Amino acid sequence: MKNYTITVNGNVYEVSVEESGAESAPVAAAPKAAAPKAAAPKKAAAPAAAGSVTIAAPMIGKILKVVANTGASVKKGDVILVLEAMKMENDIVAPQDGTIASVNVSVGQSVEPGEVLATMN
Repeated sequence: MKNYTITVNGNVYEVSVEESGAESAPVAAAPKAAAPKAAAPKKAAAPAAAGSVTIAAPMIGKILKVVANTGASVKKGDVILVLEAMKMENDIVAPQDGTIASVNVSVGQSVEPGEVLATMN
């Protein structure tokens, strides 16, 4: 088994690799030390019809699909939007049971981390 220290985007990882024949597979990877986080971008003011729970973009991406529209009842974990980031589709889900109060984005729109995508009550 070989141990390596790898730095990715400022995060340091200790990785142990077991050599078995032609393949080498990582056995464990855990952050060694947390990198300081950058200041969160300022969020735009929510529209007047906004609900009490905000659903924000977790990353930079483009809205591929709006699944739940304003007024729709959703359960915790139901898909509200589909966000494409780095050629992958990411489901944006309801954090709790409730009703969608507003959808603040449209299909094809680019979003930044922290941007309010939807609100719910």
